[in-house]
Amino acid sequence: MNIYITLDYELFFGARSGSVENCIIKPTRALLKIADSNNIKIVCFVDVGYLVKLEEQKEKYSQLQEDYTKITRQIKHLADNGHGIGLHIHPHWEDSYYDGNDWAFNTSRYKLADFSSDEINRIVSKYTQTLNRISGKTAKAYRAGGWSAQPFNEIGNALLENNITIDSTVFPGGYYYSSNQYYDFREIESFKGSYKFSNNLTKEDPKGSFKEIPISSHNVSPLFFWKFAFHKLLKQKKHQAFGDGLAISKTKKNILKLLFSPSKSVVSIDGYKASYLKESYGLHKKNKAENFVIIGHPKAFTKFSLTQFEKLLKFLKPEDKIITFN
Repeated sequence: MNIYITLDYELFFGARSGSVENCIIKPTRALLKIADSNNIKIVCFVDVGYLVKLEEQKEKYSQLQEDYTKITRQIKHLADNGHGIGLHIHPHWEDSYYDGNDWAFNTSRYKLADFSSDEINRIVSKYTQTLNRISGKTAKAYRAGGWSAQPFNEIGNALLENNITIDSTVFPGGYYYSSNQYYDFREIESFKGSYKFSNNLTKEDPKGSFKEIPISSHNVSPLFFWKFAFHKLLKQKKHQAFGDGLAISKTKKNILKLLFSPSKSVVSIDGYKASYLKESYGLHKKNKAENFVIIGHPKAFTKFSLTQFEKLLKFLKPEDKIITFN
């Protein structure tokens, strides 16, 4: 089985962004320590809108210059040491700015589909060029911010123009709808392997220009979220996230749904979700899955989740291959 360890390399987008040091640099460094000791490579999907905004405003604010130096140095280190660098786009950066103390976010246009076709092409091209220049490598894979890549047609045209033909946004069974975020992957079967597609990333097309490598998903019971809430209330150090920001709040309807009915979630290194890493791996092996694609957000790492990740690595079979999209 092919195993991909993928990170969405980004800040928080709620009322407080958090610092680049605690949300990105430190937790990524902690994971890299584990990766290096096990001689494996990871994939970082870099939120390039953040880099673009840093370049636009760093001359005005010394803090942003410092943040830019830190993050570009780590991205270059990752690329130079054989880790994968992918394109991750949260387009709301286009409408956001630094106010001298923190990032002021406007998430009314959270999806690329909220922009015109010309704007989508401009954003994808500028972000791809920025990432390639900073990393010194050519990005080959894309992941949509907030898993929101539907409709895909205009996004796909822009990606093709920038020679990006791999997507890893879909996760089988996933579904979410709010005023500014949307994805629907319910028609994708569990343990789905990679497949070709054209202008609809959930519809297989053997002649399509794109290859989808889905993020692995896991059935989650309501009990999991009650346990998660319990651990959060206890405020144990091992469950304390590295990141010091605040996420965009979920709708009350969505929270109640998670607490009282089964759901699908990504297989993740984040926080308490890491508790089902080994179980999910076992299910994917049992079902002879082609790939096991793990997602993580450094800002959401905890001591507990990194420990669970280390345990998973020791649990892997000799025939498993940890690879990147390169």
